[in-house]
Amino acid sequence: MNDVIQIHPNDSVAVALRQLRKGEAVTAGTVSVTVLEDIPRGHKIALRPITKGEAVRKYGVAIGHAVRDIPAGAHVHTHNMQTNLSGEEEYTYRPADCRLTPRPAETFQGFLRKDGQAGIRNEVWILPTVGCVNDVARRLAADNQDLLQGTAVDGIYAFTHPYGCSQSGADHAQTRRLLAALTRHPNAGAVLVLHLGCENLTHGQFVEELGDYDPERVRFLTCQQVDDEFSAGRKLLQECVAFAGQFRRQPLPASKLVVGLKCGGSDGLSGITANPAVGRFSDLLLAEGGSTILTEVPEMFGAESMLLDRCVSPEVFQKAAAMLNGFKDYFLSHHTVVYENPSPGNKAGGISTLEDKSCGCVQKGGTAPVSDVLGYGERVRTPGLSLLYGPGNDLISSTALAAAGAQLILFTTGRGTPFGTPVPTLKIASNSELAEYKPGWIDFNAGTVAEGETLDQAGRRLLQLVLETAGGNRSKNELNGYRGIAIFKDGVSL
Repeated sequence: MNDVIQIHPNDSVAVALRQLRKGEAVTAGTVSVTVLEDIPRGHKIALRPITKGEAVRKYGVAIGHAVRDIPAGAHVHTHNMQTNLSGEEEYTYRPADCRLTPRPAETFQGFLRKDGQAGIRNEVWILPTVGCVNDVARRLAADNQDLLQGTAVDGIYAFTHPYGCSQSGADHAQTRRLLAALTRHPNAGAVLVLHLGCENLTHGQFVEELGDYDPERVRFLTCQQVDDEFSAGRKLLQECVAFAGQFRRQPLPASKLVVGLKCGGSDGLSGITANPAVGRFSDLLLAEGGSTILTEVPEMFGAESMLLDRCVSPEVFQKAAAMLNGFKDYFLSHHTVVYENPSPGNKAGGISTLEDKSCGCVQKGGTAPVSDVLGYGERVRTPGLSLLYGPGNDLISSTALAAAGAQLILFTTGRGTPFGTPVPTLKIASNSELAEYKPGWIDFNAGTVAEGETLDQAGRRLLQLVLETAGGNRSKNELNGYRGIAIFKDGVSL
């Protein structure tokens, strides 16, 4: 195992793969330096003198600039460097040839739905259209698990939220769009949509947003219109279970998989181990005809060139550029600087600026062409890598990935997190210590990359885990019963 890693030959810093002690000598490539101060694992060390105002380079790009002279061997972090980011930018399209070599599609055991989508779970979902009936939804899910006995249905789950009323404009539309997208999700063999009856999000609006749907698969209950919502709900859930119970697992090609890509609680190793391992996985799946989705738009700021030049057409480039600048405008309209990230936990783990975080974050997207750009609540339309409008917030962006059609999510982390979405949410540790310390949270250890495993080997290992999970193996969030949704909110509450 090396002491440090220089990610790109033009980098002025390297990343410590272990705790570095003052006075020891470390080598990155052909450069050797003496460590001038203790440097935590995941943090940066200067490989040469960096003068005040000079760009600090990592991943081959500028991740900020020095605010004072930094000698070789010094710790490079928030105390001596700052971001270069400001506001909106004018982007130029320089298309790059990043086509993948097609591979034969592997198979997994999944559920083929009537509309041709593939589910990797066969569940019944209860989706409230308004927060006022959250407790009704939870009780219906808890009280009716006995309906599953002797069926091929994996579970009944309620996904609650506080919205659906006292909203207007874009917020109201986003709530409606996201809930309708979840209703169409293939992991749900059947869905019970639960209304109160007086909310802003009316039954008529929801049905219009949902569009063409199978009335055997999607049932509705308006609680104000029945004398006993629990007996009425049980009858509808019996019908949902009966419909979902018709489906059985069968061999399906990996080309039917849609996988969401997300990171949270990142550390200085995330962009070296876990994220690029996910990128290798993404390229493998896309080469087999599958689809992946990359979101967290604010964590693309500063790394735009790693994505924009891979857009398959000028039209996709324009949509991606508009998405990036649109999110910057969202920040600025709320009097928030675009570089508000990284979080305190990110900084403790060695990430100094948003560019530092972003350049590690986008590694999850691999090297494949960007085939499409999706708005919040929109679903995948084109096989390949799609960019999805959404914030960096873990629960909100992960919910958006599920709503976009991801049957499972790969979630990389350097510090650990237990949460789960409505779909299997596989947690990938960037370091072996986390994987060993939190085995109840972590599904996959990518820290082995820092210990000698190649990224190609890790990506292949991750593909096998995804196929096994798609075939029915449970993720840690499923085993723990950790599932939930969060909806993006911007405007006022009435």
